[in-house]
Amino acid sequence: MTNIDETIFCIGCGAEIQTDNPELPGYVQPSTLKKYLDDDAEELLCKRCFRLRNYNEITDVNISDDDFLRLLDSISEEDGLIVNVIDIFDYEGSVIPGLHRFVGDKDIIVVGNKVDLLPKSTNKNKLLNWLQKMSKENGIKSVDQILVSAEKGLNVDELMKMIDKYRKGRDVYVVGTTNTGKSTLINRIISANSDIKNLITTSRFPGTTLDRIDIPLDDGSSLVDTPGIIHHYQLAHYLNDDDLKIVNPRKPLNPSTFQLRDGQTIFVAGLARFDFLDEKSNVTFYVNKNLLLHRTKTVNADAFYEKHLGEILSPPSEITEFPKLKIEEFTSKVKSDIVIYGLGWVTIPANCHVRVSVPDGVNVSMREAII
Repeated sequence: MTNIDETIFCIGCGAEIQTDNPELPGYVQPSTLKKYLDDDAEELLCKRCFRLRNYNEITDVNISDDDFLRLLDSISEEDGLIVNVIDIFDYEGSVIPGLHRFVGDKDIIVVGNKVDLLPKSTNKNKLLNWLQKMSKENGIKSVDQILVSAEKGLNVDELMKMIDKYRKGRDVYVVGTTNTGKSTLINRIISANSDIKNLITTSRFPGTTLDRIDIPLDDGSSLVDTPGIIHHYQLAHYLNDDDLKIVNPRKPLNPSTFQLRDGQTIFVAGLARFDFLDEKSNVTFYVNKNLLLHRTKTVNADAFYEKHLGEILSPPSEITEFPKLKIEEFTSKVKSDIVIYGLGWVTIPANCHVRVSVPDGVNVSMREAII
């Protein structure tokens, strides 16, 4: 082991650097640490962040949900502005109901990220009003809200002005669930104000940031990236790396509309099943275009699923580790979306009766249609 006279943190994920255990956060090889210390380098990446940044390869680490919540709860004792990043593509899966319980009675800006993934025809003003309404329903008292794309840089300058307006010289804490794009957003803000690029490790995988990362601001305060709260009811936590690439959209959604008659079923790959129980229904799916949407008669659906799961109906590619499907039923009073957390949604007309099968452990709910 190489002796460390001072505490050193990984510039990518915030974990404390250590050379003892490759299975724990912050591990580097002793030779890597020695080279860093001898060369007086400006940054050091742990092995996990190095593999993730250079090879897009994720490595599991042993950090519990309690550790994540403890780190987030520590913010409640600090004075600062909260920037709550939500994945607008997966609002229900990424919202933190009762956020004030974790961060205290602080000013909160709600940021709907990944707006670039929604169809170009989406009414942004209507969506922003919906975001404000949903924040209130989830007990989040926001001082303002904005739609952005951290990936594309859309509205990031406007967000920075909004932050300056409300922070009043205080620290800024960026919080959210895993995989909402928090670190991507912070990297975008940093690169817009300095020559530093990709300071924080980002990826499509949940749980990239392992500890709080403090980025100094010009006036002596800090911009702080915090670990994402893990919502185990999101689909991402039941998929392997390759399947996640297929499920997570990278480009705007292309709606797929079906005119259904006489008891038909649509499979979203092998990840979800929708049985439309009315004689006639026109429905529209909003999921990544890489996912197969397969229509069949409901009377044949069970046999089709058993025969083709993991083949035509893929992902999941590893069916031995994939949970069995659970069933829920919904009847819409108005035009509505049935949302599967982390997968997408299907828009159905009023008075439509649908039976939905999703992996056991993944949440599904219904809301008024947002598009």
